[in-house]
Amino acid sequence: MKNKERIENIITWFKANMPVVETELHYENNFQLLVAVILSAQCTDKRVNQITPVLFKSYPDCETMAAATVEAIFEHIKSCSYPNNKAKHLSAMSKMLFNEFNGEIPSDIDQMQLLPGVGRKTANVIASVAFNKPAMAVDTHVFRVAARLGLTKNAKNPLEAEKQLVAIFDESDIPRAHHWLILHGRYVCIARKPKCVECGLKEFCPYFKEIVKKQ
Repeated sequence: MKNKERIENIITWFKANMPVVETELHYENNFQLLVAVILSAQCTDKRVNQITPVLFKSYPDCETMAAATVEAIFEHIKSCSYPNNKAKHLSAMSKMLFNEFNGEIPSDIDQMQLLPGVGRKTANVIASVAFNKPAMAVDTHVFRVAARLGLTKNAKNPLEAEKQLVAIFDESDIPRAHHWLILHGRYVCIARKPKCVECGLKEFCPYFKEIVKKQ
């Protein structure tokens, strides 16, 4: 099977088996989505979803969060990873969003990255989820799954992986392709002991074939 055909089969499988995909983070507006994504860095979505209901009840928008102290925000998020840094980022992000962007999250990825705590991955997530833009956020799941499936080749960092993935998928598929790879990595192609035997993509997966050779 040629590589192009193999990749086409992978995409076809995702379309058939995961036709509707979305973020597992809970939110009601773009500001809440941004806060949740910032909190999700090196933290599970499950934990973030446990934190955000009370956080959003206290600070439902950037104006109320901008008026809060870093210490007060910290108290709400202290059970997540790196709460000190995240509290500072959320405070500074809210202030800038309220004072310089009129409370509206910009849809432009470069402008989004001006906000404290917002790197390229976070900006791509927001662009994809909130604005349905063809942005490919590459986290550890996406980076790992893309490499194992042979969708990327010798990508040394997330940016290289992002560029290769954007070149593979149709522009209209990129927003959901991000979720395809994340969810597949979260529940099937896990970091340790991936569930290769039950994976519907094993027929097209170079990683699986390599594992079989070693057995």
